Amino acid sequence: MSAVPYDLWRPSSGCDEQCLPAAGDVPAVPLALRLGRLLAGAGMLLLGALLAALLPVLPTADGQAAVRAWARGTARAFGVRLVVRGRLPRRRALLVANHVSWLDILAVLAVAPARMVAKREVRAWPLVGQVAAAAGTVFVDKSRPRQLPVTVRRVADALRAGRAVAVFPEGTTWCAGDGVRDCRPGGGFRPAMFQAAVDAGAPVVPLRIGYRSAATGAGTTAAAFLGEETLLRSVRRVVAARELEVIVTVAAALHPARGADRRGLARAAESAVHLVPAVPTVPPPSTGEPVPLPSLLVPEGPAQELDLAA
Repeated sequence: MSAVPYDLWRPSSGCDEQCLPAAGDVPAVPLALRLGRLLAGAGMLLLGALLAALLPVLPTADGQAAVRAWARGTARAFGVRLVVRGRLPRRRALLVANHVSWLDILAVLAVAPARMVAKREVRAWPLVGQVAAAAGTVFVDKSRPRQLPVTVRRVADALRAGRAVAVFPEGTTWCAGDGVRDCRPGGGFRPAMFQAAVDAGAPVVPLRIGYRSAATGAGTTAAAFLGEETLLRSVRRVVAARELEVIVTVAAALHPARGADRRGLARAAESAVHLVPAVPTVPPPSTGEPVPLPSLLVPEGPAQELDLAA
Protein backbone atom coordinates (compact mmCIF):
# COMPACT_ATOMS: atom_id res chain seq x y z
CA MET A 1 0.00 0.00 0.00
CA SER A 2 1.17 3.54 -0.68
CA ALA A 3 1.50 6.57 1.53
CA VAL A 4 -1.66 8.62 1.96
CA PRO A 5 -1.45 12.26 0.80
CA TYR A 6 -3.08 14.55 3.33
CA ASP A 7 -5.99 16.57 1.99
CA LEU A 8 -8.04 18.47 4.57
CA TRP A 9 -11.26 18.46 2.55
CA ARG A 10 -10.98 15.25 0.54
CA PRO A 11 -9.40 12.67 2.84
CA SER A 12 -8.31 9.35 1.37
CA SER A 13 -6.90 6.11 2.69
CA GLY A 14 -3.93 4.12 1.48
CA CYS A 15 -5.96 0.92 1.21
CA ASP A 16 -5.60 -0.99 -2.04
CA GLU A 17 -6.21 -4.47 -3.44
CA GLN A 18 -3.70 -5.94 -0.99
CA CYS A 19 -6.02 -5.04 1.89
CA LEU A 20 -8.84 -7.21 0.55
CA PRO A 21 -9.12 -10.93 1.33
CA ALA A 22 -7.51 -13.26 -1.16
CA ALA A 23 -9.61 -15.79 -3.04
CA GLY A 24 -10.69 -18.50 -0.64
CA ASP A 25 -9.87 -16.59 2.56
CA VAL A 26 -13.56 -16.00 3.27
CA PRO A 27 -15.90 -19.00 2.91
CA ALA A 28 -18.41 -18.34 0.14
CA VAL A 29 -22.03 -19.28 -0.38
CA PRO A 30 -23.38 -20.96 -3.54
CA LEU A 31 -24.15 -18.81 -6.58
CA ALA A 32 -27.89 -19.35 -6.19
CA LEU A 33 -27.81 -17.89 -2.67
CA ARG A 34 -25.77 -14.91 -3.87
CA LEU A 35 -28.39 -14.16 -6.49
CA GLY A 36 -31.13 -14.58 -3.89
CA ARG A 37 -29.40 -12.08 -1.61
CA LEU A 38 -29.05 -9.58 -4.44
CA LEU A 39 -32.76 -9.88 -5.23
CA ALA A 40 -33.71 -9.63 -1.56
CA GLY A 41 -31.47 -6.59 -1.13
CA ALA A 42 -33.00 -4.94 -4.18
CA GLY A 43 -36.44 -5.64 -2.75
CA MET A 44 -35.52 -3.99 0.54
CA LEU A 45 -34.19 -0.96 -1.32
CA LEU A 46 -37.53 -0.70 -3.16
CA LEU A 47 -39.30 -0.96 0.19
CA GLY A 48 -37.00 1.80 1.40
CA ALA A 49 -38.21 4.04 -1.41
CA LEU A 50 -41.78 3.51 -0.20
CA LEU A 51 -40.67 4.21 3.35
CA ALA A 52 -39.05 7.44 2.18
CA ALA A 53 -42.42 8.59 0.87
CA LEU A 54 -44.16 7.73 4.17
CA LEU A 55 -41.64 9.14 6.64
CA PRO A 56 -42.80 12.78 6.34
CA VAL A 57 -46.31 11.83 7.49
CA LEU A 58 -45.38 9.32 10.21
CA PRO A 59 -45.04 10.34 13.87
CA THR A 60 -41.38 10.79 14.78
CA ALA A 61 -41.17 7.72 17.02
CA ASP A 62 -42.90 5.52 14.45
CA GLY A 63 -40.67 6.82 11.68
CA GLN A 64 -37.52 6.13 13.67
CA ALA A 65 -38.68 2.60 14.48
CA ALA A 66 -39.50 2.01 10.80
CA VAL A 67 -36.04 3.18 9.67
CA ARG A 68 -34.37 0.95 12.28
CA ALA A 69 -36.40 -2.07 11.16
CA TRP A 70 -35.69 -1.33 7.49
CA ALA A 71 -31.94 -1.04 8.11
CA ARG A 72 -31.87 -4.32 10.03
CA GLY A 73 -33.92 -6.06 7.37
CA THR A 74 -31.77 -4.71 4.55
CA ALA A 75 -28.56 -5.91 6.21
CA ARG A 76 -30.07 -9.36 6.67
CA ALA A 77 -31.25 -9.40 3.07
CA PHE A 78 -27.63 -8.95 1.96
CA GLY A 79 -26.63 -11.82 4.25
CA VAL A 80 -25.15 -9.73 7.06
CA ARG A 81 -25.88 -10.38 10.74
CA LEU A 82 -25.81 -7.44 13.14
CA VAL A 83 -24.17 -7.80 16.57
CA VAL A 84 -24.40 -4.91 19.08
CA ARG A 85 -22.17 -4.79 22.16
CA GLY A 86 -22.97 -2.18 24.78
CA ARG A 87 -25.90 0.19 25.16
CA LEU A 88 -26.59 3.33 23.21
CA PRO A 89 -27.86 6.40 25.05
CA ARG A 90 -31.58 7.00 24.86
CA ARG A 91 -31.15 10.77 24.70
CA ARG A 92 -29.46 13.10 22.27
CA ALA A 93 -25.81 12.41 21.43
CA LEU A 94 -23.25 12.81 18.68
CA LEU A 95 -22.40 9.27 17.58
CA VAL A 96 -18.94 8.99 15.98
CA ALA A 97 -17.65 5.85 14.28
CA ASN A 98 -14.81 4.56 12.18
CA HIS A 99 -15.73 4.06 8.52
CA VAL A 100 -15.19 0.79 6.66
CA SER A 101 -18.06 0.16 4.29
CA TRP A 102 -21.35 1.31 2.84
CA LEU A 103 -22.82 -1.20 5.30
CA ASP A 104 -21.75 1.08 8.17
CA ILE A 105 -24.72 3.34 7.44
CA LEU A 106 -27.15 0.44 7.75
CA ALA A 107 -25.40 -0.74 10.92
CA VAL A 108 -25.70 2.64 12.64
CA LEU A 109 -29.31 3.18 11.54
CA ALA A 110 -30.17 -0.33 12.73
CA VAL A 111 -29.04 0.39 16.29
CA ALA A 112 -29.81 4.08 16.71
CA PRO A 113 -32.61 6.34 15.39
CA ALA A 114 -30.02 8.95 14.40
CA ARG A 115 -29.76 11.57 11.72
CA MET A 116 -26.74 10.79 9.58
CA VAL A 117 -24.07 13.14 8.29
CA ALA A 118 -23.00 11.90 4.86
CA LYS A 119 -21.20 13.11 1.78
CA ARG A 120 -23.36 14.74 -0.86
CA GLU A 121 -22.76 11.86 -3.30
CA VAL A 122 -24.85 9.51 -1.13
CA ARG A 123 -27.91 11.59 -2.02
CA ALA A 124 -27.54 10.36 -5.62
CA TRP A 125 -27.31 6.65 -4.76
CA PRO A 126 -30.34 4.80 -6.18
CA LEU A 127 -33.10 4.42 -3.57
CA VAL A 128 -30.66 4.60 -0.63
CA GLY A 129 -30.26 8.33 -1.22
CA GLN A 130 -34.02 8.82 -1.10
CA VAL A 131 -34.32 7.01 2.21
CA ALA A 132 -31.36 8.92 3.62
CA ALA A 133 -32.82 12.27 2.63
CA ALA A 134 -36.27 11.39 4.01
CA ALA A 135 -34.66 10.29 7.29
CA GLY A 136 -33.18 13.75 7.73
CA THR A 137 -29.58 13.08 6.66
CA VAL A 138 -27.34 16.14 6.70
CA PHE A 139 -25.40 16.08 3.43
CA VAL A 140 -21.90 17.57 3.26
CA ASP A 141 -20.54 19.02 0.03
CA LYS A 142 -16.79 18.46 0.30
CA SER A 143 -16.19 20.59 -2.78
CA ARG A 144 -17.54 23.66 -0.92
CA PRO A 145 -15.62 23.93 2.37
CA ARG A 146 -17.05 27.38 3.06
CA GLN A 147 -20.40 25.67 3.70
CA LEU A 148 -18.95 23.66 6.58
CA PRO A 149 -19.94 26.12 9.36
CA VAL A 150 -23.54 25.95 8.10
CA THR A 151 -23.45 22.16 8.31
CA VAL A 152 -22.02 22.29 11.84
CA ARG A 153 -24.83 24.64 12.92
CA ARG A 154 -27.43 22.26 11.45
CA VAL A 155 -25.95 19.37 13.43
CA ALA A 156 -25.88 21.49 16.61
CA ASP A 157 -29.52 22.46 16.07
CA ALA A 158 -30.50 18.79 15.69
CA LEU A 159 -28.68 17.95 18.94
CA ARG A 160 -30.39 20.83 20.76
CA ALA A 161 -33.71 19.51 19.49
CA GLY A 162 -33.02 16.21 21.25
CA ARG A 163 -31.96 14.18 18.23
CA ALA A 164 -29.02 11.81 17.97
CA VAL A 165 -26.72 12.57 15.04
CA ALA A 166 -24.20 10.08 13.60
CA VAL A 167 -21.03 11.01 11.72
CA PHE A 168 -17.98 9.22 10.33
CA PRO A 169 -15.25 11.74 11.19
CA GLU A 170 -12.49 9.88 9.33
CA GLY A 171 -14.11 11.40 6.24
CA THR A 172 -13.67 8.32 4.05
CA THR A 173 -13.75 4.54 4.17
CA TRP A 174 -10.75 2.27 4.74
CA CYS A 175 -10.36 -1.46 5.22
CA ALA A 176 -9.68 -1.45 9.01
CA GLY A 177 -7.94 -4.80 8.68
CA ASP A 178 -5.38 -6.21 11.09
CA GLY A 179 -1.88 -4.80 10.67
CA VAL A 180 -2.84 -2.04 8.22
CA ARG A 181 -2.69 1.04 10.44
CA ASP A 182 -0.56 2.83 7.85
CA CYS A 183 -3.44 3.03 5.41
CA ARG A 184 -5.78 4.86 7.77
CA PRO A 185 -6.91 8.25 6.42
CA GLY A 186 -4.36 10.94 7.17
CA GLY A 187 -5.18 13.56 9.76
CA GLY A 188 -7.30 11.33 12.02
CA PHE A 189 -10.82 12.31 13.07
CA ARG A 190 -11.86 15.64 11.53
CA PRO A 191 -12.87 17.85 14.46
CA ALA A 192 -15.45 20.14 12.82
CA MET A 193 -18.57 18.15 13.78
CA PHE A 194 -17.34 17.84 17.36
CA GLN A 195 -17.87 21.60 17.62
CA ALA A 196 -21.59 20.89 17.24
CA ALA A 197 -21.50 18.70 20.36
CA VAL A 198 -19.61 21.40 22.28
CA ASP A 199 -22.05 24.13 21.18
CA ALA A 200 -25.11 22.01 22.02
CA GLY A 201 -23.70 20.61 25.27
CA ALA A 202 -24.30 17.08 24.01
CA PRO A 203 -22.31 13.93 24.83
CA VAL A 204 -20.17 12.21 22.23
CA VAL A 205 -20.54 8.42 21.98
CA PRO A 206 -17.74 6.58 20.14
CA LEU A 207 -18.74 3.50 18.13
CA ARG A 208 -16.36 0.86 16.82
CA ILE A 209 -17.54 -0.92 13.66
CA GLY A 210 -15.86 -4.19 12.70
CA TYR A 211 -16.59 -7.07 10.36
CA ARG A 212 -16.14 -10.75 11.17
CA SER A 213 -16.57 -14.01 9.35
CA ALA A 214 -18.44 -16.23 11.80
CA ALA A 215 -17.51 -19.17 9.59
CA THR A 216 -13.80 -18.70 10.40
CA GLY A 217 -14.11 -16.80 13.68
CA ALA A 218 -11.75 -14.08 12.40
CA GLY A 219 -12.08 -10.47 11.35
CA THR A 220 -12.40 -9.81 7.64
CA THR A 221 -12.06 -6.92 5.19
CA ALA A 222 -14.62 -8.47 2.82
CA ALA A 223 -17.09 -5.64 3.46
CA ALA A 224 -14.58 -2.85 2.83
CA PHE A 225 -15.42 -0.23 0.20
CA LEU A 226 -12.05 1.02 -1.01
CA GLY A 227 -10.79 3.88 -3.13
CA GLU A 228 -11.97 3.82 -6.70
CA GLU A 229 -13.75 0.48 -6.65
CA THR A 230 -17.42 0.45 -7.62
CA LEU A 231 -20.25 -0.03 -5.16
CA LEU A 232 -21.40 -3.08 -7.16
CA ARG A 233 -18.04 -4.82 -6.68
CA SER A 234 -18.21 -4.31 -2.93
CA VAL A 235 -21.81 -5.54 -2.84
CA ARG A 236 -20.80 -8.68 -4.74
CA ARG A 237 -18.14 -9.48 -2.12
CA VAL A 238 -20.66 -9.00 0.68
CA VAL A 239 -23.37 -11.24 -0.77
CA ALA A 240 -20.78 -13.93 -1.53
CA ALA A 241 -19.49 -14.15 2.04
CA ARG A 242 -20.81 -16.86 4.32
CA GLU A 243 -21.88 -15.82 7.84
CA LEU A 244 -20.65 -12.24 7.62
CA GLU A 245 -21.24 -10.23 10.78
CA VAL A 246 -21.03 -6.49 11.44
CA ILE A 247 -20.19 -5.78 15.08
CA VAL A 248 -21.05 -2.38 16.56
CA THR A 249 -19.36 -1.81 19.92
CA VAL A 250 -20.55 1.13 22.01
CA ALA A 251 -17.88 2.84 24.12
CA ALA A 252 -18.40 5.04 27.16
CA ALA A 253 -19.81 8.50 26.42
CA LEU A 254 -17.54 11.55 26.48
CA HIS A 255 -19.03 14.66 28.08
CA PRO A 256 -17.28 17.77 26.77
CA ALA A 257 -16.91 20.67 29.18
CA ARG A 258 -18.40 24.01 28.24
CA GLY A 259 -16.08 25.72 25.78
CA ALA A 260 -14.02 22.55 25.26
CA ASP A 261 -11.53 22.35 22.40
CA ARG A 262 -13.08 20.38 19.54
CA ARG A 263 -9.68 19.09 18.45
CA GLY A 264 -9.02 17.59 21.87
CA LEU A 265 -12.50 16.08 21.88
CA ALA A 266 -11.90 14.57 18.43
CA ARG A 267 -8.60 13.04 19.59
CA ALA A 268 -10.26 11.58 22.69
CA ALA A 269 -13.08 10.05 20.63
CA GLU A 270 -10.62 8.63 18.09
CA SER A 271 -8.58 7.05 20.87
CA ALA A 272 -11.75 5.53 22.34
CA VAL A 273 -12.78 4.07 18.98
CA HIS A 274 -9.42 2.48 18.33
CA LEU A 275 -9.00 1.20 21.89
CA VAL A 276 -12.03 -1.02 21.32
CA PRO A 277 -11.16 -4.22 19.40
CA ALA A 278 -12.79 -4.34 15.97
CA VAL A 279 -13.79 -7.94 16.62
CA PRO A 280 -13.96 -8.59 20.39
CA THR A 281 -12.70 -12.00 21.42
CA VAL A 282 -14.65 -12.10 24.69
CA PRO A 283 -18.44 -12.14 25.12
CA PRO A 284 -20.12 -8.86 26.02
CA PRO A 285 -21.08 -8.29 29.66
CA SER A 286 -24.57 -9.51 30.52
CA THR A 287 -25.45 -6.21 32.18
CA GLY A 288 -25.73 -4.38 28.86
CA GLU A 289 -23.58 -1.54 30.22
CA PRO A 290 -21.27 0.41 27.86
CA VAL A 291 -17.80 -1.03 27.28
CA PRO A 292 -15.49 0.46 29.94
CA LEU A 293 -12.70 2.70 28.69
CA PRO A 294 -10.15 4.98 30.32
CA SER A 295 -11.49 8.39 31.33
CA LEU A 296 -11.41 10.67 28.31
CA LEU A 297 -13.32 13.71 29.49
CA VAL A 298 -12.33 17.00 27.91
CA PRO A 299 -11.10 19.59 30.42
CA GLU A 300 -12.54 23.02 30.80
CA GLY A 301 -10.86 25.51 28.49
CA PRO A 302 -11.32 28.82 26.71
CA ALA A 303 -14.07 29.08 24.12
CA GLN A 304 -12.95 28.19 20.61
CA GLU A 305 -14.02 30.04 17.49
CA LEU A 306 -15.35 27.81 14.71
CA ASP A 307 -13.18 28.18 11.66
CA LEU A 308 -12.67 26.14 8.49
CA ALA A 309 -9.76 24.08 9.79
CA ALA A 310 -11.97 21.01 10.12
